[in-house]
This record gives sequence, structure tokens and C-alpha cells, in this order.
Amino acid sequence: MWEVGVMQARTVMDRAYARYSGFYVGACVMSESGKLYAGCNVENVSYSLTVCAETCAIAQMVAGGEVKIKAISVICYGNKPCSPCGACRQRIAEFAAPDVPVYMSCVCDSGKVLHEVCTIAELLPGQFDAAFLNE
Repeated sequence: MWEVGVMQARTVMDRAYARYSGFYVGACVMSESGKLYAGCNVENVSYSLTVCAETCAIAQMVAGGEVKIKAISVICYGNKPCSPCGACRQRIAEFAAPDVPVYMSCVCDSGKVLHEVCTIAELLPGQFDAAFLNE
């Protein structure tokens, strides 16, 4: 079933604006309702203004009126599955329960697609959350 999310992430990956790094990334979030929201990275000559694919997909979900992630997929070109950066891990954790699966994939030079899966809690142990603000 989640193959559809990986396919959507792969489709938008090719639409990424990766003019400076050449590192194309696609992401797809499955919301609690089962709807899929896709996003790609959008670079800027001032690298700090770059928007990650995961951030873009999460923003699409929120703009669609949803705030709970059921699963997320991230894909890139290369020979190692793409893991979300630290900032995106925190963003995912904002909208996802600790056991939410993160599907990480890559499209190798040979065309083969490699996959890994873990939970957001495994990617971001000891996350900063709202409990710290309520102490």
C-alpha cells in the first residue's frame, strides 16, 4: 500500500529545484485520513533559505487542513536511502506519533530502488516537544 507514497515522492523528486547542489529530494506524507501530500526540495542561492522536501510535504498537509502524519516517505538519487535532516526530523515529530514509520529510499545509478524503514522515534530520540513548554 505505501508504494503509492514512494511513487508520488519519486515523481515530485524530479520537479525539485536543485539548481545549486544537484541533490534532488522528494517526500510524501500520508495523513491520518489516508490522503497523500507530496513535496520536493526548493533551493535558494542563499542555502539557508532552502526548503526541504519533507517540510514542503508537511506544509501541503497542513494547508489541506490536516495535522497528523500516519507515514512519510523520502527519496533521493544515489546509492544510500535518504534520511531526513535534523530539522526535518523535528518537523516530522511535531505532527507524528513516535511509532510513525519513515520510509527512506534512493534510486541507484543502475535504476534499482533501495529502501529502509524506521520510526520517527528511532530517528529522533529524546525529541523536543510541547511537554518542555508546559513545565
